[in-house]
Amino acid sequence: MELVAAREFLTYKELSVEECDARIHDAKRKLGTDLVILGHHYQRADVYRHADLRGDSLKLSRLASRTSAEFIVFCGVHFMAEVADIMSSDDQKSLLPDLEAGCSMADMANLSKVNRAWTELQNVLGDQPNVTPITYINSAADLKAFCGERGGIVCTSSNAPKILSWALEQREKVLFFPDQHLGRWSGHQLGMIDDKHMKVWDPDLWMGGLAEEEIRNAKILLWRGHCSVHQMFQPEHIDNFRRKNPNGFVISHPECRFEVCDKSDYVGSTEFIVDTIRDAPADTHWLVGTELNLVSRIANEFKSEGKIVEFMSPLVCMCSTMNRIDPQHLAWTLENLVEGNVVNQISVPVGEKALARVSLDRMLAIS
Repeated sequence: MELVAAREFLTYKELSVEECDARIHDAKRKLGTDLVILGHHYQRADVYRHADLRGDSLKLSRLASRTSAEFIVFCGVHFMAEVADIMSSDDQKSLLPDLEAGCSMADMANLSKVNRAWTELQNVLGDQPNVTPITYINSAADLKAFCGERGGIVCTSSNAPKILSWALEQREKVLFFPDQHLGRWSGHQLGMIDDKHMKVWDPDLWMGGLAEEEIRNAKILLWRGHCSVHQMFQPEHIDNFRRKNPNGFVISHPECRFEVCDKSDYVGSTEFIVDTIRDAPADTHWLVGTELNLVSRIANEFKSEGKIVEFMSPLVCMCSTMNRIDPQHLAWTLENLVEGNVVNQISVPVGEKALARVSLDRMLAIS
């Protein structure tokens, strides 16, 4: 095939969704089995419908390791496309339709700050601190490599308590980053209800803002990070729902603050939330604490069964960075592939990729 110059995105900006749909379908037909599109549950509806494989972070990590397509187009955010590159073979390419689709939580922990925290822990606990580093999958590849190199591991919202239990069997303590809320809820699931066992590590303060005794006594050091979407849900939202719907159910994602999780009937990953409401009896009423695109999709999907599914926050609350992946960017990416141009490829450096794969493989073996 004769190569042509890569198409510029500017020519796609004003395309209608309908025109994008037609061009996406045509490009998918031409690319055939050379292409697979992965879509995260939080993806906007006009993009999600084009995904060949759908799921939460854990499910998509597994799927990325199993697909044989040459081109993996990830309709998600940057760290997800990195995971696809890490888990796929050398002859496969991972693409992100818009490079600005990042994750504010992932940005709350970077390698420089984590390295500094590790050095400070060494100052208190010795050169070989008895600490297992755990990074939530919502993190950069270099942090996954950091964990791989130090006997650490990756977790997702599906398996965090199980991974935390494993980590504490390996060593006395855990440094958990970047989401404090997932770490706190997971620790609580393991019976850690005493505040002295879980301490928040503020990366912008010397020694995380903790006294040496607090570090020595803690089992889990929780990085001061959070998801801007799930941070908006409040326990008062649940109280209001229960007053109006005493027979209703509340289900939340573990990235929510502890007080929200503690008041919920069910807590779990996006995949868990979808499955739980799908398997629930007809005519049940649900309040859901997770991203708006997913909640709206569930509400429409199960409306015919008489299930009422409400979004927890009275404010519009969607993952704005993932929302940057739109039909225009997807059409642009696929039509460039048809013409032999690979745009927005995500390539993790070889050494970093190998170490990150170690931490991901540990997770998958345990999960």
